[in-house]
Amino acid sequence: MGGGGVSEDGDPGFQIAPMVDVVFVLLLFFMASAGSQVIEKELNISLPSGRSANSAAAVPTTPIIIDILPDGKVQMNNKVYDSPQSRELPELRTWLKETIAKFGDKDPVILRPDPMTKHERVMDVLNAASASGVTKLSFS
Repeated sequence: MGGGGVSEDGDPGFQIAPMVDVVFVLLLFFMASAGSQVIEKELNISLPSGRSANSAAAVPTTPIIIDILPDGKVQMNNKVYDSPQSRELPELRTWLKETIAKFGDKDPVILRPDPMTKHERVMDVLNAASASGVTKLSFS
């Protein structure tokens, strides 16, 4: 009958140790979630007003997108330039030179080669763009 806190009907009574474990788990949960709060900050940006003197310089650029297909065709705006066997790409060079002469080199040129395109063909297009005076070129 004197058996360490167990009553006569077999009920162990109130156990404090599991309650302390639960409190520690809850404490850890709330500490972890409090550390991941997003702190909002004010972003200072200046938007262009339409009345400024250099509003013409704020005209957005239009990228020139050149697709290089797996069979070697060079395509821009659904028009194929030069033949797939042409290494010099004279039509593409002429178009790029005329565009740069007319609008300047503010518009970026973006090359989109197909994953199956040969690297040699990509180099041909890069050489044509370089010979045409393209200064802003990137891959997509």
